[in-house]
Parts: sequence; structure tokens; C-alpha cells
Amino acid sequence: MKPTNRRSFLKTAALLGTGLMVAPQLACSRPDSESTGSAASPAETLPFGIQLWTLREAFPADPRGVLRMLSELGYRQIETFEGPQGMYWGMGHTEMQSYIQSLGMKLVAGHCNIMEDFERKAAEAAEIGMSYLVSPFIGRQGSIDDYKRYAEIFNERGEICRREGIRFAYHNHEYTFDETFDGQLPQEVLMRDTDPDLVSFEIDIYWVVTGGADPLYWIENHPGRFTLCHVKDRADVAPDVLRASTVLGTGTVDFKTLLPAAKENGMEYFFVEQEEYDGTTPTDAVRKNAEFMRSLELFS
Repeated sequence: MKPTNRRSFLKTAALLGTGLMVAPQLACSRPDSESTGSAASPAETLPFGIQLWTLREAFPADPRGVLRMLSELGYRQIETFEGPQGMYWGMGHTEMQSYIQSLGMKLVAGHCNIMEDFERKAAEAAEIGMSYLVSPFIGRQGSIDDYKRYAEIFNERGEICRREGIRFAYHNHEYTFDETFDGQLPQEVLMRDTDPDLVSFEIDIYWVVTGGADPLYWIENHPGRFTLCHVKDRADVAPDVLRASTVLGTGTVDFKTLLPAAKENGMEYFFVEQEEYDGTTPTDAVRKNAEFMRSLELFS
């Protein structure tokens, strides 16, 4: 997700007029391990999901239609985010999960404001069988002590989640990788000062690369800590360009090496995300990204 304009999230669906819904012939007919009536087994293939922020402009106007389209394209896991209508987009937590399940998908995780009404959010997520609540963004901090304070907050939120039988995670941006304070990297401090029994991490591959770091190094050197990821590619542009996400397989990230290594080191969930569209439409982007994921041995 993007560290800009999340707070000014659009309530309208400008993209509905550009052909958001796909024709049936574009739908993925391959059975998947988490779809109802699936012929595949977990040993044969892994499911992959999507962070709904990818379709942030269209989703509020027609949540059910967008979810149906995603199911037809082969996405099997959903990570929602908290917008003007909450994490469940006016449907309520039980209704949204029930509808997602009727499509052969599962609502796995949600990005939310962890500073407001978090106990209620954790209880509702647990009630419908979600696995994670995720802190999506804390912003660039002014000192290493600021990051240490966030580590304390994460531990507290993790304890709330543990009481409900779910997990808490933090989703990174570039700012925890691209500067140090007194020789200390913020990402390392957040991981060092949080209890592994309480706090997991969702690695946003794009933002690690944008921050000048190697996601493979972080995954292999912190086995079991990164349990979710955003599968997001970065275009071959200058390092100081922040906004350069692109269709999977057309950028600079070696997913064929990275994702199997992530699985071997404890990765549980793989959520596709794209923020810019290179002149194409979000519909084409999510279709192409699903095709790329199915082209990988891990998901084929």
C-alpha cells in the first residue's frame, strides 16, 4: 500500500465506467485448493490472494461485483482494508465473510487503524475466522525511540489479538529500510523489540526494494517472522522514484526465486497488490497479475 493519499480515499468508483467487470471468458476455470468443490489439494498448489487496495477506486461502489470478478480470475484469498465504510464495506463482518465464502474465497486479513476501537475489530475478525489484523502504515518517524514506542504498541495489539485467537502483523513501507538512526535500522528495531509470539510481519516486497534493501535477505534472515506478503513488482526506474509499481513479471523483482524461498521460511499468505497501472486499467492489471501468479510453479 501507498504511504500517500490513503487518508483521502476516494468514495466514488470512477473505474466502473472503464469496464471493471470482466466477461465470463476471462474467468479462471482452474480449480484451486481453497475454492468450494475444488479438485486440487494443498500439496498440489498454493492459493494466492489480493489486497483490495489494488481496486480502491472501484470497490466501494460495487463490493460484491468486484469480489465476484476477483473470484472468477482465480484469487482465493482476500485482504481487505479500512475505508470510509470500515473494513467490511457496509456489509458487516459476518455478511462480507459469508459472501466471500459463497464465491469460494476466504477473508484472511484486514488492514485497519490500530489506534481506534481495536478490541472490537479484533473480536469481529475472530468471530468470522479471519487470521490477521494488520497495521498498514505508521509513517516516517523522527528518532529510533519513536520506532521503539511503536514496537511497544505492536506488542500490546498483538496481545489483544492473541486473546481473540488471531494474529497481529505490521506492513512495511520504504521508510523502515532507507535510513538509520545511530546505526540502527528501524525495521530491525521493530523486529527485535516485538515478541514473535505476538507480532508477525507482512513484507511488502515493492517497498523493501524501493527502500534499497533485498527482500530475500530479510526473509531468509528472519525465518518465521514474515508470514504474509504483498506480491508487488517495481518497474526499472531510478531508485528515487517512489511510485513505480507495475504488472507482475514486467518489473525488476525475481519472484521465481523469492516466493519459493519465502514459503520455505514461513510465508503463509501471498497477496497481489498493484498501485499504478502503466496506462492499462485495474481490470487488466488484476487479470494479468493472476495469470502471472498461475505461471509460477508454486501456484500452478
